[in-house]
This record gives sequence, structure tokens and C-alpha cells, in this order.
Amino acid sequence: MFVKKLSAILLLLFFLPAGHSESYAENGITDTEIIIGQSCALTGPAQAIGISMKEGLTAYFEKINQAGGIKGRTIRLISLDDGYEPEKAITNTRQLIGNDKVFLTIGYVGTPTSKAVFPILDELNIPFFAPFTGAEFLRNPLKKNVINIRASYYQEMEKLAQYLVDILHKTKIACFFQNDDYGQAGLLGIQLALKKRSLELMATGTYERNSMAVKSGFLKIRKADPEAVVMVGAYQPCAEFIKIAKAHGLEDTLFCNISFVGTQALINELGEQGNGTIISQVVQYPWDESIPVVKEFIKDMAQFIPEAKINFISFEGYITAKFFCTALAKTDTTLTRSNLIAAIEAMGTIDLDGIKLTFGKDDHQGMDDVFLTVIKDGKTQPIE
Repeated sequence: MFVKKLSAILLLLFFLPAGHSESYAENGITDTEIIIGQSCALTGPAQAIGISMKEGLTAYFEKINQAGGIKGRTIRLISLDDGYEPEKAITNTRQLIGNDKVFLTIGYVGTPTSKAVFPILDELNIPFFAPFTGAEFLRNPLKKNVINIRASYYQEMEKLAQYLVDILHKTKIACFFQNDDYGQAGLLGIQLALKKRSLELMATGTYERNSMAVKSGFLKIRKADPEAVVMVGAYQPCAEFIKIAKAHGLEDTLFCNISFVGTQALINELGEQGNGTIISQVVQYPWDESIPVVKEFIKDMAQFIPEAKINFISFEGYITAKFFCTALAKTDTTLTRSNLIAAIEAMGTIDLDGIKLTFGKDDHQGMDDVFLTVIKDGKTQPIE
């Protein structure tokens, strides 16, 4: 116990800038505001994902702030650009903790960046709220300082396997993935889903994060002549792979992506070659105004972020912000990090105007549903 406490103290000293020695235990809370921090890709090949997540968060926070905040406190979101690079995410996290003194972190984007910063936040008992990743290490075993909103990559891969194998009867399946923690998480997910069906991947191919070097991976996969390729990557390299594949022998192959790819960004990259591409989603269709929270989202995006376009990722950001503010409002005792986590665990099932999330002491993931969509004529359509 002594060693662990000493480790935490040394880590804190490392992450505080020179000249700062005051306690930060409940930093980010004043009489008038709550300061929270985000590190995400605002530039580079994954920027559309980070920008959309930030826009969704911002739209809801702006709405709440104009209405007077939560119990008299407005929300101040500090978003820093990490370019989808782990080392930069660590630097940003150091700044958010040591300089900006945030209450917690929210809406981080990516598995490799999340894996790099989580041990720091966990050691210091700073909540890691709603990271945009379905990685299993943030879910199993339960992490007391992690609050997940979205379903896991394992659940997304299970849904894709159900569709490809159980419904379409495809058996020759390959996987193209980013050669890092994100790609490995998705790869293991599809392997487990296929194993349940007594199947194995026919082939695999990789590319390096923040690169467009997909040809080597494509050549490995083309040799297997797969009926379907499950893809675990960002929108630019995945789009490049699909374009090359359709031009060089895999024109009849079905291409499937998981939610992190960034649906609208993928559509923009693919153009006319996007038709038939399948993407799994972890939030409901963000244009379905029969769901009250979707109608609210569309209205608030138009009012507060008029230049932004509606998409699945900005909707996830919006839901994240809405749930965060709901949790703040339900924290009846003094607002502290531990009290916020306790309030979330005590919620059980909560309805956010048409979308239900469930939490408990042994359940820190709000949603488990996965929805399939397909690109048709430059737009996404739900697969019933």
C-alpha cells in the first residue's frame, strides 16, 4: 500500500508543472464552473472523428450553459489536438491535469491514445469519461474510473458476424486492420465472433497508424479471394483499401467497417465507390426524428454549431454530454469525482429522451446495442 501511494505521489509531481505543488484532488470545480478536458485528433488523417466528437459535446454544453449551467455552474470544455498519436495525448493529458486542472477527462478519441493515458488518470483517480473507443481493456475487468457510453468492439464484431455468417451465409472472411492496439482489439473481436461459428479468418492485412500504406495488406488479403473483408481502421486508409480492392479483383467483395471509422468521412472519401459498404454503429440513426433526443440533437447542432454536419459521431458526443450533465445533476452530495462515479453507479437504467443507458456498481458501460448501416448513393441507410 505504501509503495502504491508513493508511486501516485511521484506520478503527480511528474505531471504537475514546475512551481505548482498545491493539491489538485478536486480541481476543476469552482462556484461558477466545471472545467473538463478532451484530447483528440483535430488535425491529421483522423481529424474528422475528433472534430465531430468535439462538436457534439460542445453543442449540448452550449445549450446547458445558456440555460444557466448545472446547479449554477457552467461547463467549460478544453479540447487539445493529439493528431491521434499516443505521445501527444500524454502531453495533452499532462497539460489538462497540471496546467488546466480539469475535474475529469471526457471524449478522448482512439484506442492507442486511450491506452497511453489511462494508467496516468487511473493512478490519480481522475475519471476517464466516455472515451470514443470500444477497446476491451477499458471494460474488462471493470475499471472504477472509466465510464463508457458506447458498446464494445467485441459487440460490434459479433453483430457483423451475425449479419455476414448467420444471415448472408458468408464463410470466407478476411480482416484488414490498423497495426496497433486499436487494430488488435478489432481483430480479436472478429476472431472470437467467428470462432463461435466454427470459422476462422481466411487472411489478414495491416497498415500503420496515420499512414496510407495499404497495398501490402491488400495483396495479402486478395490472395484469399474473400467474400467479405472486416476493416478496423480510420476512414482514409480504409477508403484507400476499398478503392484499390474494387479496382484489382475484389469488386464483388463485401466491405465492412466498425463505428470508429467515421461514417460520413468514409462516405466523403469513397464517393461513388462507397455503395454497399457496411458500417456498424453504436448509436441510433441520427436523422430519425421520431426519437426525441435525435430531434433535440438536430435542433441544437443547427443553433450552436451551424457549420457542422449531422453524423453518428457528433450524435455520440451529444449523448455523452447530455448524460454527463444528467449525472452532475443527480450528484446530490458535494460534487467530487468519487461522488459523481457513485451517482452514476446508483442510476440503474436512465432514459435520455428515447435512448436508454444502464449503469451499476458492476456495470460501467451505458449502452450495449449495435446497429448496422449500409452506404447507398452517398448516404447511410439502416439495415433492418
